[in-house]
Amino acid sequence: MILTLFIYFSSPQSPTARSVVSSRFSSKQMALESAKRSLEAAAEEILPTPALDALPSKFYDAFVLRGLRVDLVEPGHLLCSMTVPPRLLNMGNFLHGGATASLVDLVGSAAFYTAGAQSRGVPMEIGISYLDAAFANEEIEIEAKILRAGRAVGVVKVELRKKKTRKILANARYTKYLAPSSNL
Repeated sequence: MILTLFIYFSSPQSPTARSVVSSRFSSKQMALESAKRSLEAAAEEILPTPALDALPSKFYDAFVLRGLRVDLVEPGHLLCSMTVPPRLLNMGNFLHGGATASLVDLVGSAAFYTAGAQSRGVPMEIGISYLDAAFANEEIEIEAKILRAGRAVGVVKVELRKKKTRKILANARYTKYLAPSSNL
């Protein structure tokens, strides 16, 4: 298709094709601008930028983790549970994918600590398969198991599931660079 468009553009006999392609590009550009404006407007309605800048750096961690219970801690294994709070719901009234990703990041990182990993690190890759939805006030479990914890890189599997039915909500594989501690 791109090659065909290029040929039409190269052809001086095809002004109609040029205008069709041009109008498609301009309508796509308008759609992009519309999406941008609606996202910016929604963000400003929730909390103005100066208010966001005033929040402590760990605000989001606390926002997501408030209400989380640690049910089991073993070396390389962590099991947590929580009741899905309304603050973590998306527009469809189920657990937001970003909140799920944050839970994977935070609980996955904590699993590395259970194996004696350093307290610092940087996520390298997070792959999440979203399989089902969790709704407000539903009990969920977040289980993290270390697959590998090397000196520099660690990999953990994180599973979110409904506590009552054990139905899987999301499966994740989280790779993290485990920064070595400084000798200073």
